[in-house]
Amino acid sequence: MKKSIIYTGGGDKGKTSLVGGQRVSKAHQRIESYGTIDELNSFIGLLITALDDQADIDFLSFIQHKLFTIGSYLATDQETTELKIESKVTPESITRIEREIDRIDSELPQMKNFILPGGSRSASLAHVCRTVCRRAERQIYRLAETNPVEEPVLIFINRLSDYLFVLARKECIKNNGKEIIWDYTCI
Repeated sequence: MKKSIIYTGGGDKGKTSLVGGQRVSKAHQRIESYGTIDELNSFIGLLITALDDQADIDFLSFIQHKLFTIGSYLATDQETTELKIESKVTPESITRIEREIDRIDSELPQMKNFILPGGSRSASLAHVCRTVCRRAERQIYRLAETNPVEEPVLIFINRLSDYLFVLARKECIKNNGKEIIWDYTCI
């Protein structure tokens, strides 16, 4: 079996290839967008290692696959390369996240205060994923200012950050018994 080529030297001068072979700066907004999605996917992999609820693990595995899809979507300049159907985000994927948010949220106490990240390792990791997800969303919106980005991609990422928030709440309550409430008087 032939060994994989891990390094090519092609990126040594600050350029990288998009899907289709177009070369762009590594600082291009498209690269920032899918690079942040890749970072989020890595953190979700770490989060999975801290969970014990198989339903949450399975759902996050689905999310990892969808994030890879979104990375592929963002790595494709559709003005020069035709988008593959595998790189599309479907309304069904968005609905699946919404159902999961509703399922978890129905088991949580009503939120009456702002909640600080923390409380347990798994809750903290979910909050890290949430904040990276929000940064990815901002990066994708920056890309959308100059390049077309389909609405389902934006909606999916927005819903994902909401899901990660309710998962963090669930994990905090499960592992710590209570959430950390923001106290505006602490100075």
